[in-house]
Amino acid sequence: MRLVRQLLAVAAVAFVGGQALTAAEDHPWLQLLIGVPAAALAVLVYRWVVGRTERRPVTEVALEGAPSAIGRGTLVGVALFGAVIVNLFTAGYYEVDGLGSVPGAAGLFGFMAAAAVTEELLFRGILFRVAEERVGTWIALVLTGTLFGLVHLLNPNANAWGAVAIAIEAGGMLTAAYVATRRLWLPIGLHFGWNFAGSGIFSTEVSGNDTPQGLLNSVTSGPTPLTGGDFGPEGSVYSVLFCVLATIAFLWLARRRGNLVPRRTRAARADATATLPR
Repeated sequence: MRLVRQLLAVAAVAFVGGQALTAAEDHPWLQLLIGVPAAALAVLVYRWVVGRTERRPVTEVALEGAPSAIGRGTLVGVALFGAVIVNLFTAGYYEVDGLGSVPGAAGLFGFMAAAAVTEELLFRGILFRVAEERVGTWIALVLTGTLFGLVHLLNPNANAWGAVAIAIEAGGMLTAAYVATRRLWLPIGLHFGWNFAGSGIFSTEVSGNDTPQGLLNSVTSGPTPLTGGDFGPEGSVYSVLFCVLATIAFLWLARRRGNLVPRRTRAARADATATLPR
């Protein structure tokens, strides 16, 4: 029951925020003004509903260290996507022809902030965390990563490979970042940095979403396995490679810190279920 309550509460904020951002799609500065507060509101609602349904301090969104963790995550996300672009550029598959739209980049900042926060709260904060309690880290990572990839099939230019790539690179990397830190701030920063770099800075397609132009006026063309085609560079083998390497690094750190949760026995799951708050 707590899972349903938590999902409904955060999903409601995500829906309202998404509708407001869509309504303001022709007004990028307004999108910026909507997106950032929507992201903050989602965190507040998450903290309230999880605290209420689980009766515990919601440490995964504790404010201490949040700015630095988000900043580090954002830098890593931008660097990872930048590495993909460098490879495409040197191969002649990515070209820049001057500046694009500064207001467009500002609007994408707000849009991606709201998207990154709400998706991390839903998929890592709720679905993965609850699943991990029952089946352990590894199975929960595979299950929620797969679901995260499947959800992206709803995007306009989505395809099966794009969903697989998202499941591997994002579902794996972002979950591993959460497991390594047991905080949501690093994966939120990673998610935002990756998406904003792809859309707001390099002006590429993000997850097949018909993404508007960002800071640079750019063109991506070339073999689909390398560029991602209509899905965008997230469907590139470069993205999968770099994000898998990051996933391995985060999981190594999680193992070193003792943060991996083993699969529990049926008896242990029954005892845990019996003690959950109703």
